[in-house]
Amino acid sequence: MTIHSTSEASEAYIALGANLGNREETLKEALHRLDQHEDIEVVRCSRIYETEPVGYLDQPQFLNMTAALRTTLAPEALLQVMLEIENQLGRVRDIRYGPRTVDLDLLWANGQVLDTPDLTLPHPRMMERAFVLVPLSDIVTQDQSEASLHSKLTAALQELDGKEGMRLWTSKEWEDGSEHSGN
Repeated sequence: MTIHSTSEASEAYIALGANLGNREETLKEALHRLDQHEDIEVVRCSRIYETEPVGYLDQPQFLNMTAALRTTLAPEALLQVMLEIENQLGRVRDIRYGPRTVDLDLLWANGQVLDTPDLTLPHPRMMERAFVLVPLSDIVTQDQSEASLHSKLTAALQELDGKEGMRLWTSKEWEDGSEHSGN
C-alpha cells in the first residue's frame, strides 16, 4: 500500500490501550515507533489510566492513554501506520474486544468526517467510553482549532457513567514528546 502524505501537517488524536505483557512499556514503545516515523510527531500525551475491560470481561485490566500527533499523513495512511505498529508489537485479533498487547485507535483527525469501510472519523464510540474521554481530556485544549472537540468532550464527560472504573496509573508524561500536556 502507498502511504499518502499531505503537504501540510495537521493534528490527530489517538487512543492507546494494552492489557497483555508489560503494558506500560508496550504503550511507550508504540509512542516511540509513531514518533520515529518521518511523517508523524507525538506532541502531547495524557496520563496513563488503569481501566476495567469493556465488552469481553474475562481478561486482565487495561492501561489506557491518548496522544496528540502532528502528521502530514492522510487519515487512512496514518491508520495503516498504526495497524503496522500493532502487528509489530504482537497484536492478535482473535476475540472482539479481547485481550491485546496493544490497541491503537484513530479518534479524530483535524476535524475531518469520514465513513469508509476501514475508517470512521470521528471515532464512532469515543464519546461513550470513559477510558477514551478521561485521558483525552488531559490533552485536548480549548484553542480555536480544537474548540468544537473540546466542547463535545466536556459535555460527554459530564454525562458519562463508568468513570469510577478507572484509576490513575501514572501521571508521568512521555519523556520523548516535544510538548507536554501540563496535567
